[in-house]
Amino acid sequence: MKYNPIVHNRRSVRLKGYDYSQTGLYYITICIKDRLCLLGRIENEKNVLNDAGVMVENEWLKISQRFPNVRLHSYVIMPNHFHAILEISDGVANVGATLVVALDESIKTPGKETTKVAHDEKSGFVLRATTRVAPTRKNTGIGNIIGAFKSIVTIEYIRGIDRYGWEPFNGQLWQRNYYETILRDNESYARISEYIKDNPAKWDDDELFHK
Repeated sequence: MKYNPIVHNRRSVRLKGYDYSQTGLYYITICIKDRLCLLGRIENEKNVLNDAGVMVENEWLKISQRFPNVRLHSYVIMPNHFHAILEISDGVANVGATLVVALDESIKTPGKETTKVAHDEKSGFVLRATTRVAPTRKNTGIGNIIGAFKSIVTIEYIRGIDRYGWEPFNGQLWQRNYYETILRDNESYARISEYIKDNPAKWDDDELFHK
C-alpha cells in the first residue's frame, strides 16, 4: 500500500479544543527515531518480532491494567513503528498513580509531574522517567497513555541494551510525538483495522519502510 496521509496520519492533526480523554476510538501511530528497525523484521510477509519487539508488545498489553477504562483493539508492531486502535470508555478515572518504573526516590506532588533520573553505570545511559500522580480524568487522555507507554518501553529497552546486547539507539528511542486519528464511524474503524492487519504484507510499499 502506497503512502496515504489519511491512513498513516504522518502529521499530528489534533483538533483544537478537542478533549482527548473523552470516550471514543483512536488510531495511534508511534515511530522509532530515524526509522531504525529495532523491533524485528518482516519475513515472507509475516512480522517476526525480536526480543525488543516482544517487550514492546507485552508493555502495550498492560495498558488496560494501568488505565482501567482503556480497551485495546487491533495493533501491530512493525520493525520500526507501531500501529494500534485503542478505546477510551466511561469508567473509573482513579488511575495514573505510578505509570512508569520508579528509578529512585522523589517527592510526588498531586497534580504535578515528577521526573525521576538515574544513571546506569554499565550502559552509560541517563535513565529518565516521568511519574504522573493525580487521580483525575485528565490522566486517561491519549497524551498521558502514550507518554507512559513510551517512557516504560524506553527504560526497558535501555536495560535490554545493557543486559542482552540489544542494538543501541541515538539519543531517543522513539520519534518525538505521536500521530493519532479519531475514528468517528464504523467505516473508519473497519478500514484502519484492515490496514493494521495487512501492514506486514505491505511492508515493501510502506512509507515507513527502511532496510
